[in-house]
Amino acid sequence: QVQLVESGGGLVQPGGSLRLSCVGSRVDYTAIAWFRQAPGKAREGVSCISTSDGSTYYSDSVKGRFTLSRDNAKNTVYLQMNNLKPEDTAVYYCAAISGLLLKLWVNWPDQTYYDYWGQGTQVTVSS
Repeated sequence: QVQLVESGGGLVQPGGSLRLSCVGSRVDYTAIAWFRQAPGKAREGVSCISTSDGSTYYSDSVKGRFTLSRDNAKNTVYLQMNNLKPEDTAVYYCAAISGLLLKLWVNWPDQTYYDYWGQGTQVTVSS
């Protein structure tokens, strides 16, 4: 059963923008995050949003360029990516937590906490 579906990836030039979407099939997620994995590299946390209060967290590499938001009515989160760089090229995955995670602001990048994962969407930044 598919829980999370990502969309919005594609090819963009450096300095350009993309918006990724993640639609969830459940309403009890406590946090939703984006991870990415570049070729030959480990998967890393990009951003996370708490569904209880809307708090957002970002990795240092994307802070100031990416914005995570949510539309509860549509059960969707959006990752707005601006000023994209070639090093942002990766497969981007949406992931969600259904239980309680303490200290979300510290633990969100730890993939082991996430219960559901999407299939990924490719983002390529190249001229």
